[in-house]
Amino acid sequence: MTEARPTATGAPGYTETMPCEPESARRARLLVSAALSAWGIGELAGIGMQIVAELVNNAIDHTRCRVVRVLITRPTAGVVRIGVADSCTGTPEMGNPDDDSEHGRGLFLVDALSWRWGYDRKRWGKAVWAELEVPPRC
Repeated sequence: MTEARPTATGAPGYTETMPCEPESARRARLLVSAALSAWGIGELAGIGMQIVAELVNNAIDHTRCRVVRVLITRPTAGVVRIGVADSCTGTPEMGNPDDDSEHGRGLFLVDALSWRWGYDRKRWGKAVWAELEVPPRC
């Protein structure tokens, strides 16, 4: 069994580089769960794990990358950003699947589950991300 080992990035965040293969979706889910639990917001783990799995699977299905980098950060106390970076320069686009299609709904799901999502172009590729709002504590 592969276990995610979060690596602190500083601001606060966790990151791990993984092979661009289907087994990495599980590792990415474990990383997200570990990070959110460490921050005391484990109630977001289910949504976060679904989002990261979709982003990793999109990289696997739509790029020729050998590795992806999964990033989980807290840009502010009220926001968690889950991202997947790859070396492909192609930009993500929502699909237009027909009713019987088994593929093409990943970004629709990310859009529905997240507060907002997008991508950042880099000179080496791109990072696709989704943000979750952290519920205020009573």
